[in-house]
Amino acid sequence: MPDAGSVAELGEFGLIRAVTENRRQPASTLLGPGDDAAIVATPDGRVVASTDVLVQGVHFRLDWSTPEQVGRKAVAVNLADIAAMGAVPTSVLVGLACPGDTPTNLITELADGMWAEAGRAGAGLVGGDMVRSDQLVISITALGDLRGREPVKRSGARPGDVVAVCGRLGWAAAGLAVLHRGFRSPIGAVNAQRCPEPQYAAGPAAAEAGATAMIDVSDGLLADLGHIAESSNVGIDVRTDLLEVPQRLVDVSTALGGDPLHWVLTGGEDHALAATFPSFADLPEGWRRIGAVTMPDSGLTVDGGPYRGEKGWEHWR
Repeated sequence: MPDAGSVAELGEFGLIRAVTENRRQPASTLLGPGDDAAIVATPDGRVVASTDVLVQGVHFRLDWSTPEQVGRKAVAVNLADIAAMGAVPTSVLVGLACPGDTPTNLITELADGMWAEAGRAGAGLVGGDMVRSDQLVISITALGDLRGREPVKRSGARPGDVVAVCGRLGWAAAGLAVLHRGFRSPIGAVNAQRCPEPQYAAGPAAAEAGATAMIDVSDGLLADLGHIAESSNVGIDVRTDLLEVPQRLVDVSTALGGDPLHWVLTGGEDHALAATFPSFADLPEGWRRIGAVTMPDSGLTVDGGPYRGEKGWEHWR
């Protein structure tokens, strides 16, 4: 759209029209933006819901990412949580806070990314709210449908289960290291940090295959497997010989002095899925075994022993 100045000049309702008009909705959206609330079909009779908040300077930087990439990331990190429950994403609600002098084009480009990522997952952007603030803050609420399946929670893992993952690990951490050094390449690693690509269909596929526990890897593989271990009262052992350490991560680590295996084990923001499956289950396409569930007193281990170092991201630490 042509340059419309700032959001204060366009006004709240003008901005809402700018980011919602002429957008396509999936069949699950019975009533989209424009009323007091949206109406979303829930054939299963249950709604899976998740919320995340992204703050400029903490979760994203506009000197590192385009507004479109930030919009995609904001939606992706939320819909990954829906997939991790074994549900199919259906809808997204957006809360947006920004200063009045924010360029309107920045917000419309942000919305373009949100609509694009929601569409990739088969979900609709059905409503939200906009307010004035001192900095750019994005809050996303994502909804999903279980389609008759039981949810896959963190608490179902049992000793003897297989631990598996689907998606990339370590790429976003490598990209963050590159950006912190002031570089913008290799683009594959940098873009992994700017905009994750969760495998949304892998969550429902894991549920169909009998997954006993599942989680979105947002804070690091070890940190998030630790949540499964604690919720399920089990131990988990990760095998490094079963982990994929791509040559590109090795190349980046050589250039920057990092440790590619550490990125794979503890790097967050790739939003892969990690799950446990019965030992007799056939893993769905795209899932790969990386370890096993052990007895409760075993703890979280790597190659049978404790991991020395931080296991992932933790706010306020």
